[in-house]
Amino acid sequence: MEHANMEYAKMSKEQLSELLSEQYVTFNRYKNLELSYDLTRGKPCRDQLDLSNDMVSRKYLKGFNSISNQEVRNYGVLDGIPEAKQLMAEMMGVGTDEIVVCGNSSLNLMYDMLVRFMLFGTGGNGSSGGSEPWTKQGKIKWLCPVPGYDRHFLVTEKLGFEMINVPLTGDGPDMDLVEELVKDPAVKGMWMVPKYSNPTGEVFSDAKIRRLAAMKTAAPDFRIMCDDAYTVHFLGDAPAKQLNLLDACKEAGNPERVFLFGSTSKITFPGSGISAVCGSIANIKYLLSYLTVQTIGYDKINQLRHARFLKDYKGIIAHMKRHAEILRPKFAAVDKILTNELEGLGILTWTHPDGGYFISIDTLPGCASAVVAKAKECGVKFTPAGSTYPRKNDPEDRNIRIAPTLPPPEELEAAIKILCVCVKICSIEKLLAE
Repeated sequence: MEHANMEYAKMSKEQLSELLSEQYVTFNRYKNLELSYDLTRGKPCRDQLDLSNDMVSRKYLKGFNSISNQEVRNYGVLDGIPEAKQLMAEMMGVGTDEIVVCGNSSLNLMYDMLVRFMLFGTGGNGSSGGSEPWTKQGKIKWLCPVPGYDRHFLVTEKLGFEMINVPLTGDGPDMDLVEELVKDPAVKGMWMVPKYSNPTGEVFSDAKIRRLAAMKTAAPDFRIMCDDAYTVHFLGDAPAKQLNLLDACKEAGNPERVFLFGSTSKITFPGSGISAVCGSIANIKYLLSYLTVQTIGYDKINQLRHARFLKDYKGIIAHMKRHAEILRPKFAAVDKILTNELEGLGILTWTHPDGGYFISIDTLPGCASAVVAKAKECGVKFTPAGSTYPRKNDPEDRNIRIAPTLPPPEELEAAIKILCVCVKICSIEKLLAE
């Protein structure tokens, strides 16, 4: 078609109608193939999982004593064995006295932490607040940077929090809005994924991290739940450098403001990794006072083999470079197809992440749900539109999360080409209806 590369909004109705007919020919051809591709979740592919297969071999469990001569097969060691604490502390950028190493799920740690706040308060004293349980403080409001992680939002939704959208700006949340919202004492905290954020891939700037650490909050027991899930998940040669939020909070005089969470879920095995929660000395003491009631200890055998397999921070980075070699071509393929098919048409924007597990795309307003539904007709599943917003409600119905990691390259490329056709069809139908 003569005008196929023209911005769609500048086309005439006749041109759009002709282009729509052409796109439906391609769409029906894909539909008749009866494909079945799944891009819904950010899962490591088999090649990535194979990178850690050696960890289950007997050589990483020659002897069952930690470096402190603790027997890892038995009860005890609530805060994690020393070598696992050292490993995770290096990865998270904290001291070994500021970390507890736990089981395989950091999401479980986040959920449990918020439930503790609800039942027991945040453990503060007269200066930092938090002695009163949140269940006794009336309505709880929570700040949610968007687009964001659906499972974060589900946790706060299930706990009955009122969730408030805070737009991400490319280098973190809109801090002018955040600083205004925290003047409300009912605002008790916020989610954040500071590096290679899910799904935008953005890295929070040091300036915004300092503002988060230093801002004045009406609630003395305001807490930031910082999910640093992708801190070493780079696509280039090394992780992005970033100010540690706990360090910033301590420097600003608000050491209890943040809990940091991380895991090896996408470093080794998602179902059999180790997780960690980090915080100030006071926050760690608070956490352990409840963990000692909740559990006698986590899986120390798994902690031991992780520490022996990954060794130290340099070992983690070397391992993650092998992950990057697998993932980099997939992210590049998605970007190339989107560029070749949609650049200059004015119907889609997308992110260009340097790490993490996702690419975030924005359609014309009101088109995301239709695009996802259209792709499903061709056998391609994406995370449901709206999932990157609290209560699955994207007010503009624009955002879609692409998870390129799991499918093999040929399936991924086919799925993105189908996505492009669906974006074109839904955009044209919207423009024709206006």
